[in-house]
Amino acid sequence: MTQYFIRRAFFSIPVLFGILLVTFALARVIPGDPCRAILGEKATDAVCDRFIHENGLDKPIPEQFVIYLDEVFHGDFGQSIRLGLPITRLLAERLPTTVELSLAALLISMVVGIPLGIISAVKHNSWVDVVTMVWANTGVSMPVFWLGLMLAYVFSLLLKDTPFWLPPSGRISPGIPNDPFFQVWGLALPETGFFTSLLVFISRMNIINTLLSANWEALIDSIKHLILPAVALGTIPMALIARMTRSSMLDVLGQDYIRAARAKGLAYRTVVLKHAFRNSLLPLVTIIGLSLGGLLGGAVLTETIFGLSGVGRTLYEAITARDYGIVQAFTVVIAIFFVVLNLLVDISYAYLDPRIRLN
Repeated sequence: MTQYFIRRAFFSIPVLFGILLVTFALARVIPGDPCRAILGEKATDAVCDRFIHENGLDKPIPEQFVIYLDEVFHGDFGQSIRLGLPITRLLAERLPTTVELSLAALLISMVVGIPLGIISAVKHNSWVDVVTMVWANTGVSMPVFWLGLMLAYVFSLLLKDTPFWLPPSGRISPGIPNDPFFQVWGLALPETGFFTSLLVFISRMNIINTLLSANWEALIDSIKHLILPAVALGTIPMALIARMTRSSMLDVLGQDYIRAARAKGLAYRTVVLKHAFRNSLLPLVTIIGLSLGGLLGGAVLTETIFGLSGVGRTLYEAITARDYGIVQAFTVVIAIFFVVLNLLVDISYAYLDPRIRLN
């Protein structure tokens, strides 16, 4: 198992280097002038020359790439051209929002999609199966921006005078205190360091922070703000998980050992959940891992619609402003998440299927 993990981790190194190279190159070939995209079309040539020199954009491309690699390996992505702020600080501020939203969307998609897939497989070719698959196809086909707008319209406008009203934007209502949990606990942290950065990162995820600080008013309000964007973002993976669960379960339910378990007199629920579902997990784990990576990278529209300052929205604004540093840094972070998730999925394969460990 250890050798398998080391081998898979080693193969991820060239992938990460390729991501750095491709991201750097694509950021440079984006059409447009970063100077006039940030300073405006009326910026003079002299102003643009000084702007390009100050930001190191007049250096040869290979030299810029070497400088970029050196910054990345030292954990420093440089400064934002547009905002003039350290990009690592922007990541620390915006990434928790996207991670919290993506995890909530994935949780909703799993809690709803897996049971529906199991029921659809068990009730194969019945009206339950037909309704579930029609819903799944509809969910896959539904644009996120349209669904988000419809959810905001229904739950924030049509139901505004009912108990079902939900806020259309933001992460927490103004006036509700939400102090970091380590301040509530009275912890004295050093100004810098990995441990301090980790605690600050966790505290910026509202749900976890309010739970750790026992701030129930802020917790309920944060959950209300998270429901609509999480449902809008999680609809497509929810449908994919339901379809994959159904397909995998149908393959397993037709195996001889399932019929043998039924012939031995085992309860049908035991056969379905203990034998069939456990042996259908491999493709399901794959789709869940890829869905989480897709949620992290595909939250641009959702964050824009619901007014969330996350990675997706920041990345969109940086692309329109030709802010190379943010485009490179945020894309690389999302890609690293993909690589790590794929590595975890591969490791879970070895855990779930002993034959992979033997090979």
